[in-house]
Amino acid sequence: MTHQDLVVQALMPAVPGAVEVRLAESRAEIEAAQRIRYRVFYEEMGAKPTALMRNQDRDFDEYDDVCDHLLVLAEGEVVGTYRLIHRAAAARIGHFYSEGEFDLSALLATSGPILELGRSCVDARWRHRGTLQMLWQGLAAYMVENDIRLLFGCGSLPGTDPAALGPQIAYLRDNHLAPPSLRGRALSSRDRIDFASVMATWDARRVLASLPPLLKGYLRLGGMVGDGAIIDHQFNTTDVLVVVSAADIAGRYVKRFNV
Repeated sequence: MTHQDLVVQALMPAVPGAVEVRLAESRAEIEAAQRIRYRVFYEEMGAKPTALMRNQDRDFDEYDDVCDHLLVLAEGEVVGTYRLIHRAAAARIGHFYSEGEFDLSALLATSGPILELGRSCVDARWRHRGTLQMLWQGLAAYMVENDIRLLFGCGSLPGTDPAALGPQIAYLRDNHLAPPSLRGRALSSRDRIDFASVMATWDARRVLASLPPLLKGYLRLGGMVGDGAIIDHQFNTTDVLVVVSAADIAGRYVKRFNV
């Protein structure tokens, strides 16, 4: 099976009806994913679209033409998506997406295939645990097929107020900081939050309850964060760099779903 043949079908109790996870096969499917991204990031979360995005009701950029788009389809309709960027795809652009916020020198020096994750979202009508599990099931199959060793990408906290996000940032710093060999660093040229400057106290139970489900899921799989955070005013978020061993995801989801 080639990665373009990646197809996994299942019936999930939390998501009624037949659900399929696979890579996008047409421009129409990619545009359907971009429309979901627009609804979630711009209409729900308050990101600031360009005029062209607003006119087309789609979130898009140059990476969409070189990456793989992982989709969840329910009865033929695209209801969830993940954007997957290989080294070769990033090289066609000149850099990974997250290099706009973080110095990835340590990660890029690692051997073997690595994969950048991004633009993960699910349509509000299908925002159930089962849909996210299907996305991760497909991701696990994709990683096995492509021998991916390391995953990374921007993990977003909602909002841009460093004081309000202090407990979450301090918790991530104190409990999930990546080792130096995998530790991306927030760029000083951006609106950076220096981890050393965050003096907030944290309560683990409260912080974990407040973290976005995707970021919390990465942490449960052994995910780690880089040094520093970036305030992303366009997307109305504060971003940390998340790094996850591919074996942690593939091991759990391949075994669990028999991919």
